[in-house]
Amino acid sequence: QGDNPLDFAFPLLIVQTTLILVLSRFLAFLLKPLRQPKVIAEIVGGILLGPSAFGRNKDYLHRIFPSWSMPILETVASIGLLFFLFLVGLELDLSSIRRTGKRAFGIALSGISLPFICGIGVAFVIRKTVEGADKVGFGQFLVFMGVALSITAFPVLARILAELKLLTTQLGEIAMAAAAFNDVAAWILLALAVALAGDGPGEQKSPLISVWVLLSGVAFVVFMMVVIRPAMKWVARRCSPERDVVDEAYICLTLAGVMVSGFMTDLIGIHSIFGAFIFGLTIPKEGEFAERLIERIEDFVSGLLLPLYFASSGLKTDVAKISGGRAWGLLMLVISTACAGKIIGTFAVALMFRMAVRESLALGVLMNTKGLVELIVLNIGKEKQVLNDEVFAILVLMALVTTFITTPTVMAIYKPARGSSALTHRKLRDLTNTDESKHELRILACLHGLGNVPSIITLIESTRSTKKSQLKLFIMHLVELTERSSSIILVHRARRNGLPFINRLRRGVWHDRVTGAFQAYSQLGRVSVRPTTAISALSTIHEDICHVAETKRVTMIVLPFHKQQWRGEGDEQTVENVGHGWRLVNQRVLKNAPCSVAVLVDRGFGNGALTPGPTATPTAQSVCILFFGGADDREALELGGRMAEHPAVKVTIVRFVENEGSERNGVLLRPSASKSNEKNYSFCTAKLNPEKEKASPFNYFY
Repeated sequence: QGDNPLDFAFPLLIVQTTLILVLSRFLAFLLKPLRQPKVIAEIVGGILLGPSAFGRNKDYLHRIFPSWSMPILETVASIGLLFFLFLVGLELDLSSIRRTGKRAFGIALSGISLPFICGIGVAFVIRKTVEGADKVGFGQFLVFMGVALSITAFPVLARILAELKLLTTQLGEIAMAAAAFNDVAAWILLALAVALAGDGPGEQKSPLISVWVLLSGVAFVVFMMVVIRPAMKWVARRCSPERDVVDEAYICLTLAGVMVSGFMTDLIGIHSIFGAFIFGLTIPKEGEFAERLIERIEDFVSGLLLPLYFASSGLKTDVAKISGGRAWGLLMLVISTACAGKIIGTFAVALMFRMAVRESLALGVLMNTKGLVELIVLNIGKEKQVLNDEVFAILVLMALVTTFITTPTVMAIYKPARGSSALTHRKLRDLTNTDESKHELRILACLHGLGNVPSIITLIESTRSTKKSQLKLFIMHLVELTERSSSIILVHRARRNGLPFINRLRRGVWHDRVTGAFQAYSQLGRVSVRPTTAISALSTIHEDICHVAETKRVTMIVLPFHKQQWRGEGDEQTVENVGHGWRLVNQRVLKNAPCSVAVLVDRGFGNGALTPGPTATPTAQSVCILFFGGADDREALELGGRMAEHPAVKVTIVRFVENEGSERNGVLLRPSASKSNEKNYSFCTAKLNPEKEKASPFNYFY
């Protein structure tokens, strides 16, 4: 029709959103080997799209990001920001502050006060050297600079700790509690800064107005905690796991509550994100309701809307404004002051609380994480015209640098001990050769999901000896750690119990079903079951498996094959492939495990009728062991020896030989079973014919 779609608001918003998402995801992919949080990629992506890089081409800037389109982009991004701060409030568990007590409080207090004082000092320098900085009111500029240097980004810190496997350590617990306190204090200071700033520098207001704004803010927080919090607890009980269907009205009511809370704080004179954050704190962290809320909104908010906010921040950031030696010297001053104030303040108080030097230093570096929350503070400062373009650009780069150096610096300073490097390799044969009354068989069985449960129970029941020592079973649910808030909440819950992630407090549906299935099974015989959860990135989850196997003195690890639940329906077969990443996990466990490892391939024969029990008939289960020779096969024979003692299991051993001569001269070691169970064995010898290999029609081990 002759019109250009980019001249209209909605098509242009679609193009802008797509461009921002593609660039931020591409940068996140590039920065992944450096173990950087996703927020770094989103901030850098925004800066690249803005006047600092691509925006130097004026045709591109006027066509893709014209000035008339920016209010629309910022409005959509602000909705994402509102719900993101609600998610931050959901993640923040205030009870963690109470659990760690005075130590976290003291560390957080020093981690705020010293950088805040340093920020005030830097503010004096900036007002003298940066043109136009002295036009802003003295008090509001000092408060904004103090908040900018003293803040700790709680959401980014949680992901860095989880990525480094520090979240379940004492260091991680103190860091999270101190960051939680720091977060709350930062929002209070930000509310103070916004109240002081008013609508801009040109406005002269009575100081009483700022006092009224703060008092109204305090009244709002009290109202939310006294009235709304009990109401949300009632809503959470209505959405408990016992009720199969969650009324959508409660979800919609909560989402509307986020908007209303934001409007109320905006009406008071504090930024709307403050209301959303406080409303997130009122949601009870126990139970399913918080998780279901996160499942509804986190991908849409964190994946789509939040990158728009960082892009709009980047479009306001012009690195070219930092020109000349004076400006770059100011940037170095701001970065060094921010790092020194935070690290020295935290380090000194941590030493006073008798923490180790390395732990104290690592804690200081961790508390120096900026990122998300810092950007929000800076944007509000620019919106209120407290920060000009040059100061804004300097502080954005400071936030980027301090967050970027956190992960590599902590990795260099501190790595918690994961047991001795000289691991003792435990075998099933070791149990046979020792006093059976003193040693129980300990098995660590790993699961991807509920589909693995029947075959694991079938295998463990077959292994349960009626005469030998008790069997102790550790069930480990393997959960991939992602950028999603829900995976961080899983880690928070596991953190209460330390390593391994013993999930007694978790009441999730998955956990209830698995725990119920295995607890019911444990009543069948001498089997003790303990469910655990490992939450980690796929590249390092094998460390958790091996660590638990070592600390719990496990004799055998059972891993699910990466292609699971091969079910045949007539002539059709369905293969559920959980991904190549899990195959690499299995390979790393096989390489590093301190005990024997079995990979269980589930052909779908463990579902239902084939599970043997105490009253099962002797022909209920037939097990075939293929013996080629070597240490692995002898370990399989030991497992077969335990199986043969079960009254419902018949074991057949097939020995493969290369030629007739080796068949006569070779010796086949029989499993150490009692003579009473010799009837459960049958032996045969087969010639090896690799040309006629065929997939076996039963569950089997590698």
